[in-house]
Amino acid sequence: MSLIKTNRTTGGMAAMGARAKDAAAQAVPAGKRAGTTAVQGARQGAADAKDWAAPRVQDAKEWAAPRVQDAVRGAREWAAPRLEDAAEAVTTSVAPKVSSALRSTASQVRPTATSAKTGVRRLLDWRWLLGLGAVLGVAGTTAAVAMRRRYARATAAAKDATEPDATEPDATEQAAADDSAAEAPSANGRVTTPEV
Repeated sequence: MSLIKTNRTTGGMAAMGARAKDAAAQAVPAGKRAGTTAVQGARQGAADAKDWAAPRVQDAKEWAAPRVQDAVRGAREWAAPRLEDAAEAVTTSVAPKVSSALRSTASQVRPTATSAKTGVRRLLDWRWLLGLGAVLGVAGTTAAVAMRRRYARATAAAKDATEPDATEPDATEQAAADDSAAEAPSANGRVTTPEV
């Protein structure tokens, strides 16, 4: 059997709708009052909690402050000698090693001295090669001038020896006559001596 009656009339339905409207009209203001009351209650509860907690927080702060200061002072008293010992250990053991490593690295990085050249490297220096070239050039020029002068002197001496002397024409003519009998010139101008 069903709980809902199926035999309802239109008038009954209208009455039910009217009752639902009345209930909704009463529920909306009640809900607004409940929301306002809840907000006021929350505000009041927060204010009460603040009033209750403020003295307790102040008491906890007053209780904890000296204890925290004592703990910090104790930690500092404990740490200070250990830091001094660590500083001493670094100064006596680590610092010399670091210093030695830095000096070693500096000596490896430093370029070698270039002024101390010996052997072939000194000979290949551009200044030395330039000086050697200048000396060889001067020596070659001097030799060329000396050879040219010697050639000019030899040519002049040969020319003087082959040309007749203007002061002694008779002796030259007689010598030429003696030589012409002894020597016969060839077609190319060379003089050949007769075989004896």
